[in-house]
Order: sequence, then C-alpha cells, then structure tokens
Amino acid sequence: MAIDDSSAGSPALTPTVEAAPRDDCADPATLRAMLAQLSGEVAALRAAAAVQATQGDELREANGNLVLATLEARALRDAAEDAHRRQNEFLAMLAHELRNPLAPISLANAMLVRLPEPSIELLNLHAIIHRQVLHLTRLLDDLLDAARISSGKISLLRNPTPLVELLRRSVQTVQVRLLERDQQVQLDLPEELIVDGDAVRLAQVFANLLVNASKYTGDHGLIRVAARAHDGFALVTVSDNGAGMDASVLASVFDLFTQGPRALARAEGGLGVGLNVVRNIVELHGGKVTGSSDGLGLGSVFTVTLPLAAGASVVDVLPAPTAVAASRRILLVEDNLDANETLTRLLLGEGHLMTSVYDGVSGLAQARARAYDVLICDIGLPGLDGYQLITQLRKTSGAHIPFAIAISGYGQVEDRTRAIAAGFGQYLVKPLDADALLALVASSAVTRFIAAAARPG
Repeated sequence: MAIDDSSAGSPALTPTVEAAPRDDCADPATLRAMLAQLSGEVAALRAAAAVQATQGDELREANGNLVLATLEARALRDAAEDAHRRQNEFLAMLAHELRNPLAPISLANAMLVRLPEPSIELLNLHAIIHRQVLHLTRLLDDLLDAARISSGKISLLRNPTPLVELLRRSVQTVQVRLLERDQQVQLDLPEELIVDGDAVRLAQVFANLLVNASKYTGDHGLIRVAARAHDGFALVTVSDNGAGMDASVLASVFDLFTQGPRALARAEGGLGVGLNVVRNIVELHGGKVTGSSDGLGLGSVFTVTLPLAAGASVVDVLPAPTAVAASRRILLVEDNLDANETLTRLLLGEGHLMTSVYDGVSGLAQARARAYDVLICDIGLPGLDGYQLITQLRKTSGAHIPFAIAISGYGQVEDRTRAIAAGFGQYLVKPLDADALLALVASSAVTRFIAAAARPG
C-alpha cells in the first residue's frame, strides 16, 4: 500500500472553533433597553421599600395611639369610678345633714299629740308636720337607695313573707296622703300569699307604687290594689284612673330621674327615682315589674311579679307593738341640742329615768360611773364617736353594759353592720320613729337583756 506522506514535516491540523459573540459588543440600543428595565425595577423596589417604611411608621403610630387610647380609657374609667364614689359619699353626707334637723322636728311633732287635751288646731298642725316629714324622709330614702343600688351595695334579708298583710300595711303607710286628697283605695286580695322576700324592701316597693298612683291621680280618684297567684308567682297590680302615660313615657318610666306628665298646678314634685328603686328591688327578688296605660287621661297599671315561697312557713317579719314595760334607766348621748332635748322630754313623758349628755367623752364617763338599762347613742359625736364609745365601754373591766341603741343620719348597710359589730344591739336611722323607739325601749328583748346582764357570771 502506497503511503502519502506529503504532509510530513508540516504542522498538525487542529479543528477550528467559532468564538461566541461578546456581551460587551451588544447593540447599544439593547443595552439601553436593559438599563432602563433595571432602572425601573430598582425604582419599583425603592417605592416598595418606601411604602413598607411608611406602613411601618403608620403601624408604630397606630400602636402608640392604641396605647394612649388604652391609658386614656383607663384614666376615664378610674375618674368615673372616683366620681361615682364621691357622688355616693356626697349623697350619704347630704342625707346625714338633712336627717339631723329632721330628727328633732319629728320628735317634737310626736310630742304635740302627747300634750294633755291637745286642741283641734294643734292636731291639724301635727298632721301637716307629720306628712311633710314623711315626704322628706321618703325622698331621702329613695335617692340614697338609687345610689346604693347603682353601686351594688344593697342587700336583702329574705324570709317567707305574708304578702297580703304586707300590702295592707303599705296602704296604711300612705293612708294619710290618700285621705288628704280624698282618694279611695279598693283592695282585691286573696286570703294569703307567701313570697320569699325582704319585708322592709317589699313594703318600700308597694308604698312607692301607691305614692306614684296618688301623685298622678286627681282628688277623689280611685286606686285599686289586687293580688293573685299564677304559675308559682304572686301577681300584684296597682292601678289608678289618673293622668295615664303615652308611649314615650312608658318606654322609660323605670329609668332613673324620669317623671311622668306634670301639670303646673301640681305643687308636689319628685326626684324621678321612686319607680327606678321599685324595678331594682323587684329584680333583686327574682321578679319583674311592668307599667301600662291606654293613654293620657286613661290611668295607669303597674304589675309586680314575685316568686311564691313554696312550702315555707311564715315568720314574724312584722312584729306587733310591744306593751309598755317598766321604767328604764336611760343614758342619752346626743350632741344636737334640739334632738337631745326633744328625745329626753319624749322619754321622760313615758316615765323613764333620763341622763343626757352631749359628747362622747362625757357619755363614756357616765356609762362607767352608773348602771343604765339602755344606752341611746348618736354615732357622730365630738370627742369620741359612737363606735369608739361602745368599744371602750365593752373593754372596761367590771362595767355594766346596757342595751345599746345607735342612732345616726347615715343609713347605708355598711354603717349598720359596723355599728352592730362594734357592740350596739340596734341601729336606728334619723329621723326616728317615736313610737318605734318607745316600743323598742319597752320591748321584751330589752327586758331579757337586762335580766341576763344582772345574773352573776
């Protein structure tokens, strides 16, 4: 085989590779387009970053505003609670200051009918004063109860309570008012219904409803009180043929400070709290109260629903007056000069032996120096207050401890609780009911207390 070596001595042949086009040699127009695109993307990223930064600032500002709003709301709540507390304290002080002058007025008026052979004119004056004292006292009680209920400071002493007897006594409570306006009351009551309730508070409910009916019924008007049992509840209606109410008044008749139509000729007003107190007390008993009317001039009907006390026995929640007992040795400690004098005269007139002082220090000294059957002691005293007096007396070794009755213009539950805890046996709120006080002083409870204190050991 012939071999062609013509390429011998010549350089070796290598494959030829075509070089790729270089980017830096791209078309200027293409480069400008790419740069414009990159610039757009950078601008978009910068805009997004700016938006995110703005949103972050807004979020931080919103969080700051939320914190401020929370702090402000808390401050407003604390301020509202403080204002509510100060309002209740003011109302309690107002009641105390108003009850203090009412006390001697009420006691002096009670003494008028005890004068020998009082004249008709004197008895008429007594009746006028008595009605107005009761009216002022009821206004004070309603106002304070509205404040206590709104702050949750009202409590009930519930027992099986005879409703029919309670209704009859409520009518008697407002009888003077009804006679003054020549208004008639018709009673449609069953033999008996027993409810599980606080007799004092329920009496307040029905007295308020009767006062409201009398207030909005003209002279010679008619008020009906009816009760019946229905499905485990007692239904009590108080209706009248008076001024009536339209729909706008009915919608808010139980709200605080709401009043019905009031004629300019009607001199007697009110605080607009009586029906609010009614609703709250009834609801605390697990019941309800509703109002209805066919319109102005067509009268009103208020219906109270209360749970019946199934299978319960009646307790003596409304004790009968106790017969007058023997003369008591009484120490009276009262710094109000008029109240001290009238109360001393009242008790002296009933045959009791009286010692009267005007401050706590003197009262404690007298109680330690002599043996008394009954101590009647005001709470707000100069020197030593009533709480301090009874506490120190009970700590005195060998001291004779009388049956202690606290009297005060403060009528809240905590005031009564504190007095009983300090050592008082009873707590009476001014203005004092003269008959109730005399019955208490002469009661068998005081007699038993005196007998127990006289036993050795």
